[in-house]
Amino acid sequence: MPVHGPAAARDIMPAALRRLTGLIVRASLPRRTVRLRLTALYGGLFLVSGAALLAVTYGLVVGAVDRPPAVVKLAVTVASPNSSTPAGQAPGNWGPPHGDGEATDAVMAAVQRDVQQTVAHQKSAMLHTLLVQSGIALGLMSLASVLLGWVVAGRVLRPLRTITSSARDISATSLHRRLALAGPRDELRELSDTFDALLARLEGSFRAQRQFVANASHELRTPLARQRVLGQVALADPEPTLESLRTAHERILAAGQQQERLIEALLTLARGHTGLDERHPFDLARLVGEAVAARATAAHERQVTLRPSTGAAVSSGHRALAERLVANLLDNAIRYNVPGGEVDVTTGTQAGRAVLTVANTGPVVPADAVERILLPFQRLGPARTGRRGSSQGFGLGLSIVSAIASAHDAGLTVVPRPEGGLVVTVGFPVAATQPP
Repeated sequence: MPVHGPAAARDIMPAALRRLTGLIVRASLPRRTVRLRLTALYGGLFLVSGAALLAVTYGLVVGAVDRPPAVVKLAVTVASPNSSTPAGQAPGNWGPPHGDGEATDAVMAAVQRDVQQTVAHQKSAMLHTLLVQSGIALGLMSLASVLLGWVVAGRVLRPLRTITSSARDISATSLHRRLALAGPRDELRELSDTFDALLARLEGSFRAQRQFVANASHELRTPLARQRVLGQVALADPEPTLESLRTAHERILAAGQQQERLIEALLTLARGHTGLDERHPFDLARLVGEAVAARATAAHERQVTLRPSTGAAVSSGHRALAERLVANLLDNAIRYNVPGGEVDVTTGTQAGRAVLTVANTGPVVPADAVERILLPFQRLGPARTGRRGSSQGFGLGLSIVSAIASAHDAGLTVVPRPEGGLVVTVGFPVAATQPP
């Protein structure tokens, strides 16, 4: 149950006072911007250096004042009031009368004390004046340095504000915009150029993604439309026979298998782009041997000779993806070849890399088309018509190879041969352990 009374009031008042104080402090403190921090840094550095200079100057002045000056001794003559000046002598040449030495010493000591007190007073006044005036000058110059630092920091950070506002306005639909910051090639100009390069890469990635979606939609829509037409034709037949229905269903199943192969290729491509979570050792020579044995029949049907030359090449990564990379390279080399052609497959270890090389004969590939065929749904030859044979691919083989190589941190090199065909080289990092 709530407690009322003076004790409760005493407990409530400090809490309310703390909240009010916190609000006041938060409201009065300015936002800690880079400009404010630079201004504080400039002012603090000037204040520290000015105070150090003032201390050094003050110490030098104190040392100079404390240094004893050169003293010129003067002959002081004290004459007796009852004596007179002898004839032919000047009063200044008189010596002290006999018996007055103690009085003269006392007068000299008093004069010396007065002079020392006067000098000490003047020294203290001079040092005090120096200290006060130097402190005032230091304070004024510190204030001026803070104001100048605020102005200079604002001018220096003006390009950064331009970059920030432009970056805030740029979206996925305006990636074509660039900062194009003018001025000297300093760190801010380098930051602007780096941001422009990033925008260019993002624009290219978005464009490739949109093209990829469009191509994937087209590839998936073709077998679906074929299935629908086959089904409609079978249903529209007024007197269907068992043979006609069987043929229609076989064609529908073939279109479904085409869809499955395309979806599997797309999933492999997406998996290759996501990278690897775990790595396990595998031998490229063993993968090549298995892939060559599995494609011996297809190579014989196309009159293509497979010539493997495998050496130990142990790497680490995802074995299933590496198998897909080897299979895609062999399928591509066999499919895009000529009757009587050859495919040379070699593995080995070179310069700390497990290297796989696939070289095939075939049609001449233009040098400027190499980068294009590494992109999804890109093929050489006539435009896509949607009436490809089942033996032709989807244009994803080399793009999957590129994605899997990137996921394994492997180097990929594609070089067209002058007489026709390609030489594809993939260099995987060497594994530290042997595969099981």
